[in-house]
Amino acid sequence: MNTNKPLTLDGASRIHFIVGDPIAQVKSPAGVSQSFQDAGLNALCIPAHVAAADLAAWAAGVSLCKNVDGIIVTVPHKFAYFDLCTTTSERGAFLKSINTLRRNADGSWHGDMFDGQAYVQALALKGLKLADHKALLVGAGGAGSAIAYALATGGLRELAIHDQDTARRDALVQRLASLGQCSVVAGSSDPTGFDIAINATPIGMKEGDPHPMDASKFKPHMFVGCVITAPAVPPMIAAARAMGCNTLTGTEMFAQVKGLMVEFLMGK
Repeated sequence: MNTNKPLTLDGASRIHFIVGDPIAQVKSPAGVSQSFQDAGLNALCIPAHVAAADLAAWAAGVSLCKNVDGIIVTVPHKFAYFDLCTTTSERGAFLKSINTLRRNADGSWHGDMFDGQAYVQALALKGLKLADHKALLVGAGGAGSAIAYALATGGLRELAIHDQDTARRDALVQRLASLGQCSVVAGSSDPTGFDIAINATPIGMKEGDPHPMDASKFKPHMFVGCVITAPAVPPMIAAARAMGCNTLTGTEMFAQVKGLMVEFLMGK
């Protein structure tokens, strides 16, 4: 990536939004924009701070802009955007959650979800193989459900899911268990007995947040991950490193997400 080359911005630029609430924490606009332009495209990614109550109206308005080619979706809109897509991938349809959209030929939107695929890719780059391992995942929201799907279909032996919203947790457990690819059960915040422990909630972004799981019970053999990108090293990851655990940060995950999203947005 040539980060010294200035980005092109003119009337012919193609626009992609990243939408969320909040949005100030996202790191993607510059990196995604640079990836487009490194590929020879006059295209940019722009942040949009949109409240949940305004999302449908915002999406309808953006759809009228003929120079808007794509939308990246972040917290808390990934489930809501499923209903705003005309078509989706099979993965998006199973999860009913979307994090990236591109235009269909008729101008409507086609969506997919890459958080889970990216997380498994990032784990593999760290040398972790899922086969015969037990994992605890905290968070059954948009990113959490996508990661759970990728883990459950990626060779894992057992997946336990914990979420304070027990109805959401139980629904995800039931749907993943129905795939018959690994044992999927309801879990707790206690990582004892697991090989992999992943936080897929926003807990840890705010100063003073508690750990999303009991970090005092981490063991050196565990692999501990988190989806948070700000702070770059969340307190739970710092605690895991202090215990001698291998770790994966949200920033490391996002490097894989970005590549998948950009390829999708470019029609690959």
